Amino acid sequence: MPAADTTSDPPKRIAAEISARRDDLVAMARRLVAAASPNPPGDVTAAAAVAHDLMAAIDGIAIRRFETAPGVVNLVAVITSGRPGRRLIFNGHLDTFPVGEDLGWTVSPLKGILRDGRLYGRGVSDMKGGIAASLLAAGVLAAHREDWSGEIVITLAGDEETMGPLGSRWLLENVPEAKGDAMICGDVGSPHVVRFGEKGLVWIEIEAEGQPAHGAHVHKGVNAIDRLRDALDALKRLEALPVAAPAEVTRAIREAASISEPLSGAGEADTLQRLTVNIGTIAGGVSPNLVPSRANAAADIRLPVGITLEAVEEALRREFDSIEGVSWRIIRKYPPSVTLPDHEIVRATIAAATAVLGRAPVANMRVGASDARLYRMFGVPSVVFGCTPFGMGGPDEHVLVDELVAVAQVHALIALRFLSTNG
Repeated sequence: MPAADTTSDPPKRIAAEISARRDDLVAMARRLVAAASPNPPGDVTAAAAVAHDLMAAIDGIAIRRFETAPGVVNLVAVITSGRPGRRLIFNGHLDTFPVGEDLGWTVSPLKGILRDGRLYGRGVSDMKGGIAASLLAAGVLAAHREDWSGEIVITLAGDEETMGPLGSRWLLENVPEAKGDAMICGDVGSPHVVRFGEKGLVWIEIEAEGQPAHGAHVHKGVNAIDRLRDALDALKRLEALPVAAPAEVTRAIREAASISEPLSGAGEADTLQRLTVNIGTIAGGVSPNLVPSRANAAADIRLPVGITLEAVEEALRREFDSIEGVSWRIIRKYPPSVTLPDHEIVRATIAAATAVLGRAPVANMRVGASDARLYRMFGVPSVVFGCTPFGMGGPDEHVLVDELVAVAQVHALIALRFLSTNG
């Protein structure tokens, strides 16, 4: 390995060391990819063992293992500077989408194939590459404890793809070290976008009852599908609910659009600022010539910052309670979450990324969910900063190795800035 740069500038020295350890970073990510951890079924034992081994190589680290259900393994590792100070969390999740060998992969999904500057494998973008980046950053920082004060804590969750009740949420509720003064997560995104918030969620199931009859004698029956249609029309009306987002959030979304939308899709800025309803499943009836007596549907509602769960639940009651024969229930919910874009951890991330990339990233909300929402729920300011995902959930999932190195560098420089010995 090349000799360490002895420059007196800690950020430059540490960024250079991470760059010099590019091959180590790729090897770490490959080892994590090779330890399959698809969810379902949710057994991350092998991946947790690899992560434990990788962290155990860091001098002076203390690692604790928590198995919250069979196969659901969580790790918490603490690196102390030896001086009092703040605590910064590096968070990640070990579970992945199903491997999907039948999806048409052109490379083996579990071998971590490196080709043309791209690293392939199930979960490499979501988010084993991000974990490897955080671990390398933490390891290099551990070798330079003189440059920072306080603690670096790594929390690796065994349950995220199913919303995290046995993963990060369990750690936050039961392990004091899992909480900190700020958190950085290497989940998917882009090195050019710092994600400071996420939409909330309500999953709802709707059932409609009717009166069966022959399809030619509709006057003798009540069509449950018609009642369900009325309910779904009412559900879609929720998309017109008013939103009162903080001005700085609205401004950040608007200013990020030119960079963020080419990466995340045209229309992202609009989607981030309004309530959306996706009717995901619908079923009812048994034959075209029978009036259906039952019908049901399920929907995904996403809440922007600026509207509360309480407001959505009240709107659901208002819309549904007047429809005869319709019942409904919420099966999962959580509020929108945000760390305001002028918060110190957001500014530190932007500054670190600017130093590494040579140009400033934009700050924006995130359409999808991550464990950052759980940290914010527990009062920990949080950002997501990771690699661009390619093929996530599909065949040939991969990341760019150049981005992987940059993410590791940015994570390390965030920690240097946030845990600066100069305050």
